[in-house]
Amino acid sequence: MKLFYAIVLLFSFSAYCQTGSITGTVTDGNGPVPAAHIIVSPLGKTIAADENGMYAVNDVPYGSYEVIVSTVGLKTVRKKVSVSNATPVTLNIVLQEDTQALEEVVITGTMKEVSRSDSPIPVEIITPKLFRKNPTPSLFEAVGMINGVQPQLNCNVCNTGDIHINGMEGPYTMILIDGMPIVSSLSTVYGLSGIPNSIVERIEVVKGPASSLYGSEAMGGIINVITKAPYKAPRISADYFFTSWGEQSVDAAIKFKAGKATSLLGVNYFNYNVKADKNRDNFTDVTQQNRISVFNKWNFDRKENRQFSLAGRYVYEDRWGGEMNWTKQWRGSDSIYGESIYTKRAELIGLYQLPTTERIFTQFSYNWHDQDSYYGNTPYMATQQVGFVQAYWDKQFGSSHNFLLGAAMRYTKYDDNTPATARENGTNMPQKTPLPGFFIQDEWTITPKHMLLGGYRFDYDRNHGGIHSPRVAYKFAPNKNNTVRASFGTGFRVVNLFTEDHAALTGARDVIIAEALNPERSYNSNLNYVLKIPTETVLINFDITGFYSYFTNKIVGDFDTDPTKIIYDNLNGHAISQGVSLNTDLVFPFPLKVMAGISYMDVFQKEKDALGMETKTQQLHAPRWSGNFIASYNLPNNYSVDVTGNWYGPMRLPVLPNDYRPAYSPWFCIANVQFTKKMDFGLEFYGGVKNVFDFVPKYALMRPFDPFNKNVNDPVNNPNGYTFDTSYNYASLQGRRVFLGVRYNLL
Repeated sequence: MKLFYAIVLLFSFSAYCQTGSITGTVTDGNGPVPAAHIIVSPLGKTIAADENGMYAVNDVPYGSYEVIVSTVGLKTVRKKVSVSNATPVTLNIVLQEDTQALEEVVITGTMKEVSRSDSPIPVEIITPKLFRKNPTPSLFEAVGMINGVQPQLNCNVCNTGDIHINGMEGPYTMILIDGMPIVSSLSTVYGLSGIPNSIVERIEVVKGPASSLYGSEAMGGIINVITKAPYKAPRISADYFFTSWGEQSVDAAIKFKAGKATSLLGVNYFNYNVKADKNRDNFTDVTQQNRISVFNKWNFDRKENRQFSLAGRYVYEDRWGGEMNWTKQWRGSDSIYGESIYTKRAELIGLYQLPTTERIFTQFSYNWHDQDSYYGNTPYMATQQVGFVQAYWDKQFGSSHNFLLGAAMRYTKYDDNTPATARENGTNMPQKTPLPGFFIQDEWTITPKHMLLGGYRFDYDRNHGGIHSPRVAYKFAPNKNNTVRASFGTGFRVVNLFTEDHAALTGARDVIIAEALNPERSYNSNLNYVLKIPTETVLINFDITGFYSYFTNKIVGDFDTDPTKIIYDNLNGHAISQGVSLNTDLVFPFPLKVMAGISYMDVFQKEKDALGMETKTQQLHAPRWSGNFIASYNLPNNYSVDVTGNWYGPMRLPVLPNDYRPAYSPWFCIANVQFTKKMDFGLEFYGGVKNVFDFVPKYALMRPFDPFNKNVNDPVNNPNGYTFDTSYNYASLQGRRVFLGVRYNLL
C-alpha cells in the first residue's frame, strides 16, 4: 500500500511539473498591436506583447486555460486553450475596434492589471483620445471632463487650484504618477498644472476609499496618471495650438532604441504673456505663465517579459498675477501688488520586477520641489523632498484567490519660512516625516458572478501612532449587461496647512491656529451599478454611483468670524459628503457618440455653537448639482466635430461680512466646440471655440484698488470694513476665445 501511494505521489508530482507554452501574435487587421496585455487565467500570468505584437507565455502547467487579450480602444478577446505537451500552443489573436463598450485594462483599483469590467472597484478612464476633443495645456484642466471631478481655482490673482472629487477639497484626493505618490503636500498647489498631457497614456480615477492600498491619505479618491510606455508611443509626435487670448502650447516627443532599451523623450512648453484686464479692476484676469517640462522614460527588454522601467521629469515655471503695472522690480514690495511664483521640480520613477518565479515587484520614486514665491509682500519659500519605495508580491492561489502582499516606506523632508517649521525660540527646524507601512489584499472569486475583495493597510506615524485602514468591496455580475459594486473603507489624514491651503499664503488674511490640530478620520462607502442596454438602433450604458463619507476631527478654515483672519480648528462635530452621480454613454450605428453625466452632492458640516445648538454649514465650492457632456460626430472626408462642456449649480463662496457679492454662485455652463480635419501621413488640423457662451463671473476681487489694506480703517470710504480678498472664485475669468492647432504622429 505504501508503495502504491508513493507511485501515485510521484506520478502526480511529475504531471504537475510538466509544462508547455502559449505563443502567437496580436494584430488589429492592419498590423501588430504592441504592448497588448495577455492574461492567462486562472494561472494569473500577465505579460505584454512586444513591439511586433509577438508574445510567449512559458512554464504553463498542463491543463485548460482562458487567454484574455486586451488593449485600450480595441475589443477584448477571450480564447480557451489546452496545454497537454511540450509543443508550444500557437494562438494568434486579431483584435477589432471597440465601437460599443471599451474593455480597458486598469490597475488603480486593485494595483493589478485587470479588465475594467472585471475590476471589483469602479474605475473611470480618460484617454488622450478624449483629451483631443478639447485641447488643454495641462492635466489640471483635462480631468474636468470626468463627471464629479471638479478643477477648482482658489485664487483670482495667481490662479492656483486643486481637484475636488465628489465635492471634497483637493487634499482629500491622492494624485499618483504611475502608481507613485509624486504629487503631494507642497506640489499640490501648482504641481497639477505642470503635468503635460503629452506624457499621459491614460488617467484612472477611483472615487471613494482606497486607503488600504495607497496609504491613509487617499480619503476621497485617487487620480492615477499612467505615463506612456515608450514602445507603444509613435516614433515622432508633435502638437501645437494657440488661442486668441495669446496662450501657446507645444508638445514634441521622439522614440528611439538603444540596445535592448526603448526610450521616449518629450518636451512640453506653455507660454502666456499677454496681460488681459477685461473686467477693468487693474488686475490681470489670468496669470502670466512661462513653463517648460522635459520628460524621459525608458523601458528595458528582459527575459520572460519581466518589467523594468525608469522615468524622469523636470519642470520649471515662472508665473505671476497682479496689478497691470507690476514688473519684477516690485517683487516682494508693498507698492504695486503682485503674486510671483518660481517653481522648480524634479522627479524620478522606477519599476523593477524581480527575476524570480514568483511575481514580485519593486517600485521607487523621488521628487524634489522648490517654490520661491511672494504674495504681495508676504514671502513663502519652501522646499520639499519625498522618497518612496515599495515592494509587493502578486500571487494567484488556485482559481479563486488573487493575493497581494506588500510593504512601503515614504520619507518626507519639508522646510519653509513659516511657523510650520519653526521652533519656539525662532530657529528653523525642517519637518522630517518617515511613514512605513504594509498592506494585504485578496480578491476572492466566489463564483463567476460573485467577487469579494478584502484589504487592510497599517501605517505608523511617529506623532500619531498606528494607522489602520481596512477596505472591503463586493462585485455581483449576474450577466455581462448588469454589474453591481459596493465598497467600504476608512481614511486618516494629517493636515499640512501651509502646503495645502493656498488661502493661508496670500497675505490677505492672518492665519490663526486655534489649538493643536488632531488628525482627521473618515468612513467612506460607495454603491455602483452599471447597466448596458444593447438595441438595434443604439447601445446605451448607464453607470450610477451613490457615495457617503463621514468625517470626524475635520480641519476647517473659518473665513466668516473675522474678515482679516483664517481661523483653523478641528470641527466640534462632524462633516458629511453624500450624493449620487449618473453617467450615460450612447453609441449609435451612424458616426455619433454621446456621453453625459450628472451629479447631486450634499457636502456639509455640523457643529455646536456657543449656545450648544447644532448648526449646519454647506461646504465651500461644492455645488449641489453639476454635470458634463461630450458629443462627437464624424463627417465625410475625415472631418469631425466635438462638443464638450461642464455645467454647475450654485455653490457657496467665501464672502466677507455685509458683502455686496452673492454668497452663492449662479448656474453656469462652460461649453466648447472643435472641428478636426485628418490628413494623410498622421497629420491633422483642428480649431474651435472655448467658452462658447462667453461666461465670466460678475464679481472677483474685493477692493483691488487697496491690495495692501493700507486704507481699510477709513469709516467714510469703507464703512463696512472690507479688506482685499482674492478667494471669491468659482470659474475662470477667461471669456470666449478661439483656438487653432496642428498635430502630427509618425507611427
